[in-house]
Amino acid sequence: MKFSNLLRAVSLGALLATGIAAPSLAAMTHPNTGEKLAEEQVFTYRLLDGIPTLDPQMMEEVMGFAFARDLFEGLLNQDADGNLVPGVATSWDVNDTNDVYTFHLRENAKWSNGDPVTAHDFVYAWQRSIDPELASPYAWYVELMAIENASEILAGEKDKSELGVRAVDDYTFEVRLTTPLPYFASMTVLATVFPVHQATVEKYGNDWTRPENMVSNGAYKLTEWVLNERTVRERNPYYWNNDETIIDKVLTYVISEENVAFTRYNAGELDMTAVPSGQFTRLKQERPDETLSLPYLGSYYYSFNLADNGPEAFKDVRVRKALSYAVDRKVIVENILQGGQREAYNVVPLATADFTDPDTDYGNWSQAERDEKARALLAEAGYGDDNPLSFKLLYNTSETHKKIATAISQMWKQKLNVDAELNNMEWRTMLETARNDEFDMVRYAWIGDYNEASTFLDLYTSNSPQNWANYVNDEVDQMMADAKVSSKPGPIYTEIEKILARDMPVIPIYHYTSVIMLNTQVKGWPMNNIQQNWYSRDLYKVAE
Repeated sequence: MKFSNLLRAVSLGALLATGIAAPSLAAMTHPNTGEKLAEEQVFTYRLLDGIPTLDPQMMEEVMGFAFARDLFEGLLNQDADGNLVPGVATSWDVNDTNDVYTFHLRENAKWSNGDPVTAHDFVYAWQRSIDPELASPYAWYVELMAIENASEILAGEKDKSELGVRAVDDYTFEVRLTTPLPYFASMTVLATVFPVHQATVEKYGNDWTRPENMVSNGAYKLTEWVLNERTVRERNPYYWNNDETIIDKVLTYVISEENVAFTRYNAGELDMTAVPSGQFTRLKQERPDETLSLPYLGSYYYSFNLADNGPEAFKDVRVRKALSYAVDRKVIVENILQGGQREAYNVVPLATADFTDPDTDYGNWSQAERDEKARALLAEAGYGDDNPLSFKLLYNTSETHKKIATAISQMWKQKLNVDAELNNMEWRTMLETARNDEFDMVRYAWIGDYNEASTFLDLYTSNSPQNWANYVNDEVDQMMADAKVSSKPGPIYTEIEKILARDMPVIPIYHYTSVIMLNTQVKGWPMNNIQQNWYSRDLYKVAE
């Protein structure tokens, strides 16, 4: 039996076995558009790496967050344009001073075991997310949300029970802030603050996310999880909006090689995969309807290690600038990526809401001018043919990352006689290595957690756990604090970008687009959501 036919048989068999009778399958037409629906409503896509955890409070990867949006539901969701729409909360109120948010929860939200979802579940999850004993890699995010006592809890000065959240009653959830944040509501879309089922977590401990144990409140429930191989999530009949969900099953397969994934996509085994690097232009011409370049709120960069144990050479800003200037970003985006990505000379993507491009000096120079300046700076710092600079560049395993690292290392060698030894690691291993400051330079990227410049610039404050460069600048710290209480933080963000261009703790390389191959049968993809926050429950497959 062919792989695609096997999926079809498994899908229909599972539907019969679980008793799920999807209205979409019964009617065979989309209830709103009238489109004829495919008989099989299964969405299958490729992952580069395995998902290390399905615990919302322990997640930190973009693909993990996509899982969480299927398995769990927070206070609010996003629509296809990135606007906030109801999740478990149907509405919210803000007091006159904009520092107390009150969310009103729907009474028909249930967990996958039939228990009601209440405000107490959110209190438990939010306290859990910042609990030092849990050591969530995203605990800092709760502090960024400016929730009362969050900083003190992280510092060990107060108990998690003192976090500024409470259940006014079963269906009213209140949050108290120390600083009015105009974008606070949008921060609740992230998995870190999704609810979890307290009884299940406490009963099973670290094993609560296993398929046989997990209780979740999203449109789907986990039915299979083989680490570094595959996952299966199926419709949750207790989900409050299950009647409007059309996709019955979502499957993922871990495929490290992008060309292997592309071959399987062409064979009909995958509905979505990444466009292989360097092939976008050709594929867009040959298959325009399924070759997509979508807006995406993300930045790709190389981070220096400025910690005490980092290379002595990198403590000299002239060296950091020289290496940054010598990178020909145009070659990267036009010759290697070819997917509409934008050359980056600053950290925050230009498409970020209410952000003004800092128009950095070196971004306006020609590449020849940047190269000339790079050679002069490196020579001033004492490096040259008689004293060549060498270091190790770490990146996580990926054909695209390898191509970029190879190209940039060749640029450094040809222009500056710099030797960059390339070293690749599996994603999880690279994370641990970088957090332990056991690197010289490391590839990293940041995808915005919400559509505001602070989601990128907070990474460069001295106390940020995501500050892999170990960059410390008191002026930046103060300016970011000022931006939090400013009604117009945009000019502050622009000035911070100028400081980062001056100090160069990281080398910005390009700003992302989401470049994917998507089966033309799949509809409902959020083409205009700059965060590319997608939900399987919004998708559907039309008949061929």
